[in-house]
Amino acid sequence: MNDPLKLQVKITAALMLLLAATVAFAYVDLGAFNTPVAMAVALAKAAMIVAVFMRMRESSGLMRLALFAGIFWLGILFALGLSDFLTRTTS
Repeated sequence: MNDPLKLQVKITAALMLLLAATVAFAYVDLGAFNTPVAMAVALAKAAMIVAVFMRMRESSGLMRLALFAGIFWLGILFALGLSDFLTRTTS
């Protein structure tokens, strides 16, 4: 499993399976669970891409800190945008 090419092929196959799952879930009515399931699949795909193709598994602590700082900042932006959306009144 130390061969990087084998790992990339396995991750690519997993990403293709998750892509098929995304398309399949788009045609299935899950009610209120449509969005959470789609977000979970997207999160799994993003985690695989970051860990393997962006090589965050082997990166230094500083690069991991930059990654988590970016994710934290994105969370702040989402929270502020959601708070703005939820506090608006309709006229």
